[in-house]
Parts: sequence; C-alpha cells; structure tokens
Amino acid sequence: MAEVRKGTDTRLGRVVAIKRLRTDLASDATFQARFRREAQSAASLNHPAVVAVYDTGEERASDGSGVSQPYIVMEYVAGRTLRDVLREGRKILPERALEITSGVLSALDYSHRAGIIHRDIKPGNVMLTASGDVKVMDFGIARAISDAASSVTQTAAVVGTAQYLSPEQARGETVDSRSDVYSAGCLLYELLTGRPPFVGDSPVAVAYQHVREQPTPPSDHDTALPPEVDAMVLKALAKRVEDRYQSAGAMRRDIESYLAGRPVAVAPPPRAAAPKHAAPVPVAEPTGATGTTTAVTSDPTDDDQRPRTGLWVLLGLLVVALLVAGWFLVKDSLFPPAPDQVQVPTLVSMTEDDARAQLATSELSVGAVDREYDDQVDAGLVISSDPTAEDYVDVGTSVDLVVSLGPEDVEVPDVTRARLADAKRQIKQAGLTVGAVKREFSADVAKNRVISQGVPGGSSEQPGTAVPLVVSKGEQPIAIPPGVVGQSTDSAIDILTGAGFSEGNISTQETDSDEDAGTVVGVSPDVGEQVSSDTEITLLVSDGPELVPNVVGLRQSVAEQRIRDRGFNPVVRYDETSTEAAGRVTDQIPSSGEPLAQGSDVNIFVSTGGAAPPGDTPTEDPTTDLPTDAPTARNSGVGLTGNPGRGRGRG
Repeated sequence: MAEVRKGTDTRLGRVVAIKRLRTDLASDATFQARFRREAQSAASLNHPAVVAVYDTGEERASDGSGVSQPYIVMEYVAGRTLRDVLREGRKILPERALEITSGVLSALDYSHRAGIIHRDIKPGNVMLTASGDVKVMDFGIARAISDAASSVTQTAAVVGTAQYLSPEQARGETVDSRSDVYSAGCLLYELLTGRPPFVGDSPVAVAYQHVREQPTPPSDHDTALPPEVDAMVLKALAKRVEDRYQSAGAMRRDIESYLAGRPVAVAPPPRAAAPKHAAPVPVAEPTGATGTTTAVTSDPTDDDQRPRTGLWVLLGLLVVALLVAGWFLVKDSLFPPAPDQVQVPTLVSMTEDDARAQLATSELSVGAVDREYDDQVDAGLVISSDPTAEDYVDVGTSVDLVVSLGPEDVEVPDVTRARLADAKRQIKQAGLTVGAVKREFSADVAKNRVISQGVPGGSSEQPGTAVPLVVSKGEQPIAIPPGVVGQSTDSAIDILTGAGFSEGNISTQETDSDEDAGTVVGVSPDVGEQVSSDTEITLLVSDGPELVPNVVGLRQSVAEQRIRDRGFNPVVRYDETSTEAAGRVTDQIPSSGEPLAQGSDVNIFVSTGGAAPPGDTPTEDPTTDLPTDAPTARNSGVGLTGNPGRGRGRG
C-alpha cells in the first residue's frame, strides 16, 4: 500500500521515517482515506509503545503523472518486526513472549481509551527496538469506536489479516476493542508456539476456523507451558466476546501478575457445543478494500429416525410425568428455596468498564456511580464499592461504585511582575511545580521579576503541573557609541539620544584642550562601555586653544608664572641693550593674544639694565638661537635661557 523510507528532519536534526502512498494507489479515494485515517489515528495517540507521527502532507509524484501522493512523517524505529523475528525460526522464551504481548496490550489499552480500535494487530505491525521495547504501528485500518459498527456494516468489507481476525471481524459484524484483544491473543499464541492458532489453504478457510473451530491449547505444541498460560491465551481467543477479556488492560494485568509470580485465577472459556444441525455461517474473505461474503455450511447429521415405542413405554412416561408434576406443585411449600447468593468481587483500582464487566460476570448489577476527587487514586479507577468486596449478596443485587476523578484541579497563581523567589514560592504553595526559567531583557520589567508565565494565572490545572517562567534580565545595556568624540556638543548629544540614552541624563564639562572650542574630546563612561539607558553621561568639551598672555613690562618671575598658568613653557632671553630696569620684560614672542598649543614655548626678553647677563658668557653666537622674528635692534646683545634656568648675556 505504501513505501517507507528513512529521512532526516533538517530543522530539528533528527532521523525520521517517511511513509508515502504508492503512486498507483494515490488516485484511489478509498486508499487515500485509509492513509489519512492512519495519520489521524496515530497522531492522536501519544504513548511510548505507539510509533509517533510528526507531520503529514502531500507532494506531486515525480513520475510525471501529476498525482498528489500523501505522506506521513513518523518516528524512526531502529529495530525489527516480530514477523522478521518469527521467520528466523528461533524459539522465543514464554516469559519474553508475555512481556512483548504486555507491551502491545499497553498500547492497545491506551488507544482504546482514546476511542481508537487498531483492527490489524499482527506480528508485521509490531516492532522491537534495539533495547527490546515494543512499538505498535500501522493504524491504516484503525477506526474510531463510535463509527466502527457503521463502517463495517455498510461496506460488508473485512479488512485485516485472516490469521489474526476475530470471529466478529470474519463475519463482517460490529467490532469493538475486544476484537483487538482477540488479535492480541493470536499474536501471543504464535509467539509461544511459533505458529498461529489456525492455518489453512486460503484466507476463507482460516476465517472459517476463527468462526467455528476451537483453538488447541498452546501447551499441545509446547508441553513446557503451564496451565495458567493456556488459560490466558484461550480466554483471549474465546469465540463469544462476552467470554473474552473485556479490555486490553484486563488481559495485561493477568500477564503482569503471572510474570511477577502472583497467582492468576483465569478459567478458560466454556467450549460451545456444536449444534446438531448447523446453520450456514457467512465468512467474509479479507481483502484490502472490499470484501465478498462466502457462506460456509457444515454438513447436517442425518438423525431423523425415531425409534418406535410400545404401549408400555408410553404408560411409564405418563406415570413419570405425573410424579414430576406433583413434585413441582408441593416442593415450594415443603422446602422453601434458599436465595442464591454470590460474593461481591474486588473492584477497587479497576477501571469503571472493567468493574462493570466483573459485576456482570458475578451476576450482579451496577447501582449508583458517584465520582469524587482523590489524590491517591488515578482518574477513572474505582475508589470503593457498596457492598464491599467479599460480602455475600443475592444474585442481581445492585453494587454502588465510587469512581475517582483524580486529584482536584488547583488554581494557577498569577505571578507576573513578582520577584522570582516570590513567584517560585507561590507556585509551590499552590501544589504546582516550577517549569523552565528563561531570562530575557525587558525595558518595562525590573531585573529578576517575572515577565510572563507559561500557564495563565487563574486557570485550573492538575497538581504537579509545571509552570514555565520568563524572568527579566533588566534593560538591555547600550554601548557608548565611538562617534561622539570629535563632534560638536550638539552632534554628540544627537548621537547619544539616537543610541537610546535620555537627553536629560547628558551633561557637559569643559576641559583644557587644543581642539576647537566646543569640540567633544572625551566622554564618561568611556566609549564602548555597556551601560543602561538611564546612565548619567558626561561629555568632556574643549575650551579651545589658550591665548598667549601679555607679560611685557612685568618682572621676570611674574611673567614666567603667568605663562605657566596658561599651560606654556617660558623661555628667558636677556636684552643687554635695553634701558629698562633690570629684571623687567621688554618684549615677548609670540605676541600677546595669539593662540598657541599647550606646552609650547613663549620667549620673553628680560632687561639686564645695561650690565652683562649673570653667569658665564657662552661662546655661541646668540643670534643663531633667536627666533627669526626677534627685534633686530636687540639681537646683538641678547642672552638665551629656558625654564627653569636663567639666560646668560653677551657683551
């Protein structure tokens, strides 16, 4: 029907199995519906023993036919099917066979509770992983319990595999979850014995045996099998659905009890005696899409001869009849009958359906069914019964049940905007658990406070439900942009506000610099530092180049100090030709008021009062040390010195 290929989910990086309907079947509406039903059925189930469905869709066939081929993306299971294991001919230990069947029944019990009947349980649809886990797959002919009857009856078709068909499937009748129990019994039979319970030359012959023949106990093929295993298998293979296990869960509990070494009280179903004149039994031959019904009739026994009797036989019969009639007339008055009583079975921890079936088996009826919350008993299981277990009551007595609703829902607290520690405390006090905690930047929520929660506050959830939280890391920090340095004050402020800072938090501070006045020469915090948007930022703004002060006429010491105060270096030159008082500045280079870079030299000419400059006379020609713009009238008599020394004059 379909081809399965191994693929890779490139988004999640996982290996998947891709099942695609064959091109020759993709144009058939029946097969398309069956394929879609498989995807819907399996996708609605989330169980470790059921192959998971991740996605479904359609794609155009690559053969040029233009047919849309539906596909299903499923969980990739690395393992083998039970059919492959059985074909190897190796013997499967009884305990392992029971463990595998228990895993299949676990998946069936889950799917039945979800309202899905598989209808095709067989070794080819059960896989064993490398670790030995069971995976049930291929829900291609699964049906919802609510529409199983109508779908089979209307089409008169039987879908499935003949060797594993239940009697009601073979007859094309209504099926329910107990049909899957029968198929699971066939599967267990084959795992234990290496052969199915019925074999024949054709599917019709096999289907006929499912309807009419009683299976031989598995121990007939393997004498090492104990009676308890025979009883469980034969009960699952009962012809009448009422005689079988009433649910997959009930059969699984018996298997688990046996594997755990506990006693299993299972009586095999009664063998129905074949009627002397058997009526034709319609057996539907299994097919893929439609089925044809074939009537299989047993040979009647020719037993119509009646022996002749004499008169004395008739008279004897008449006497016996009179005695029996007299007995029935007087027995009630002589010996009043004691009422029939039965023991109330143990119903606690059973599902409601199992409890109802058990009561019916015990010839009791179901009374009032109350439902209560219970922290200890899972939802759907019986908490108590009235009368209680082991009480003896009359046949037909009503037994009241109390069924658990599971733990009562609790209200999820609203912890948004709360501190993380307080949020965790509130969640735990409500009976819930704290889920994953994710942290994000937020401009609106303070650091370490809850931004949002995965389960809305005020909703009702089961105790223990995980509540994921998103917690604020505070406002996302902003880096001081490098472009502010070298800009004018206004331009720098525009850059900072554009980066997300508030203009009200930006201030300026003048600093000594040779840059043009108003130019930003620095910023605090430093460029590139990560800070919050409300951080106080200071722009260091140049006050412009310093102007050379006017020191002409001042005493030498005062002139030198003023020059230093402006950030310049005073260089003293002695003027021997000046008539000014000794120690007075007669001239300066550069002139006063000129802008000059910080640390530059300012030459001052100091009068010697006509005397020789202090100190030794240098041998150098002083004219070679004078600036080119020095007054020519004084060049021949000027000495040169730099800070902090004094110049020496020349005579």
